[in-house]
Amino acid sequence: QVQLVESGGGLAQAGASLRLSCASSERTFSAYAMGWFRQAPGKEREFVAAINPSGTRLNYADSVKGRFTISRDNAKNTVYLQMNNLKPEDTAVYYCARYSNSYSVPSPRADEYGYWGQGTQVTVSS
Repeated sequence: QVQLVESGGGLAQAGASLRLSCASSERTFSAYAMGWFRQAPGKEREFVAAINPSGTRLNYADSVKGRFTISRDNAKNTVYLQMNNLKPEDTAVYYCARYSNSYSVPSPRADEYGYWGQGTQVTVSS
């Protein structure tokens, strides 16, 4: 069973930065694309960013391009989301997810990810 544990969320003011981490228990972590999604109250879960297994291909939602950066350290079985210039509309629970199939592209489709973390709350005040 794959376990994903997010950390790094919290309260931040608009314009500030936060870095989220997601640690995986899986020994074959480096074989899978990883993604970050978020869900705000009353809204559907939405794609934020994704990264392919080697870290050479990245994909971002338009709403976070230029502000957020996804990266991974396969030696540490960890994926990161650096969030800069935070806005109140970034407030949400952030989830990391592991793609269902190995050696995959950084897909924005939530239904293609088979394992999810418990989520970490990010709250941005204006």
